[in-house]
Amino acid sequence: MSSQAHTSTQAHISTEDRSSEDTRSAGARSTGSRSASARSAGSRSRGARTSAEWGARTPAPTGPAAVEVLIPTCDRPTELAVTLSGLAAQMDADFAVIISDQSREPVEPRTGVAPMITLLQAQGRRVTVDRNLPKRGMAQQRQHLLDLSSADFVLYLDDDVWLEPGTITRMLSTLQTQRCGFIGSAVQGLSYLDDRRPEEWREFAEWQGPVAPESLSQSAEELERWKLHNAANLCHIAADRSYSTADPGVYHVAWVGGCVLFDRHKLIDAGGFEFWNELPDTHVGEDVYCQWQVMRRHGGAGIIPSSAVHLESPTTLTQRDHEVVEVLEPEPA
Repeated sequence: MSSQAHTSTQAHISTEDRSSEDTRSAGARSTGSRSASARSAGSRSRGARTSAEWGARTPAPTGPAAVEVLIPTCDRPTELAVTLSGLAAQMDADFAVIISDQSREPVEPRTGVAPMITLLQAQGRRVTVDRNLPKRGMAQQRQHLLDLSSADFVLYLDDDVWLEPGTITRMLSTLQTQRCGFIGSAVQGLSYLDDRRPEEWREFAEWQGPVAPESLSQSAEELERWKLHNAANLCHIAADRSYSTADPGVYHVAWVGGCVLFDRHKLIDAGGFEFWNELPDTHVGEDVYCQWQVMRRHGGAGIIPSSAVHLESPTTLTQRDHEVVEVLEPEPA
């Protein structure tokens, strides 16, 4: 599912609202003058600037955002554009974007991608596009993104995933409440909405109490949880059990692909993806191994409802010769 991720291009437009507006007479609008709080520069500084503010001249944002969205990409400009459009819809969240590009031709100026980057910048998002060549496998690509990050929380988002508005805020709130290593929003294939698979829902188990560390291995019975993320299973479970986006649940996972929010410090404590140089380039499953390491130390969970939609494009990782969990022994907690 994941595609991918060194010349760095940064464009900065501030998340700060305009500090002042032209004074208008009381009679200029029938609704009267706006309140001082509505004009305040900080009134919406943590979310996106609206279309009324895109043309304003504002200073570049300073300091890290609450979340940095880390996107590995390779030769999928159409899918990446859709992914970026989903991020642009996260109006209430404070985030920056880092894209690590391993495409044959730079993706930044491509049709669809360039306008979405411009839109994110106009909203006050910092966007960094970085060329990471030659390819040295997905674990190196993910570690490269981690090395570029500085926020307390990092969202690894594949380049073929659209997010429902409000997703980042819900995931961050849940992670901060649970104080675990990661919260994942497993991608759903909406072409499977009419394909109900209740036999694959049996391993669904909501966390009772706070998310806690747990150890998984290739032989663990808990690995049967992977079936929960097939097709549109989470959509059906959420509907059948009346979960809502206003009050999401957290459940036990084997791992989560495509959309995972980490506490960056806990991810680094677990080793991140530093194991990349122990692997052949044609590996897969680096996210599984990494998440198991985080789960052993800090715990991890999935969020339901899942608000991540898989675009169902063919994978660009056609060489799948080595599963990381078959190459590396899990490290002790």
